[in-house]
Amino acid sequence: MSSSTTLITAEQLIRMPNLGRCELINGEIIEMNAADAEHGVIIVRLSWRLGQYIEETGLGVAFGAETGFIVERDPDTVRAPDIAFISQDRCPTDGVPKEFWPGAPDLAVEVMSPSDTAAEVHEKAGMWIAAGTKLVWIVSPKQRTVTVYRPASQPTTLAASDLLDGEDVVPGFQRSVAEIFPKR
Repeated sequence: MSSSTTLITAEQLIRMPNLGRCELINGEIIEMNAADAEHGVIIVRLSWRLGQYIEETGLGVAFGAETGFIVERDPDTVRAPDIAFISQDRCPTDGVPKEFWPGAPDLAVEVMSPSDTAAEVHEKAGMWIAAGTKLVWIVSPKQRTVTVYRPASQPTTLAASDLLDGEDVVPGFQRSVAEIFPKR
């Protein structure tokens, strides 16, 4: 970062007009490419199943793609997972904030784009865990797998024949990994 770079805050970012897909990393806006069709289908297939379960059980609130979460301050970092979940005990009694969510989600789901490298998504999962996320699912459309990250443990990769489990973060949620991928 050069010394002439003007850093912006999460509050400035949310008020900026005409921004496309982006995140704020250490005060700098990072633009993101539009997602491909398969990426979008996977997000809908998983978010529909997860969101419906969360709504029916009253476990908390599910968030769709591009919802900003402030995970660091001074300089600010705002990340936007493809799907997120906050447990009911972390939800304010006066409702969901009108701005970015202050803090990391309990569950963050990232669907890999064709331009993502394994190292980049591993780093992003680590960032979510370091920020306080309890469970991270990295979905690989190419491999048709989900890699599960938890604090203080090694990642586990699930194949299409395995069961995706919300564990103690989204208790009772279980779906076949194959369900989230479009038919070929």
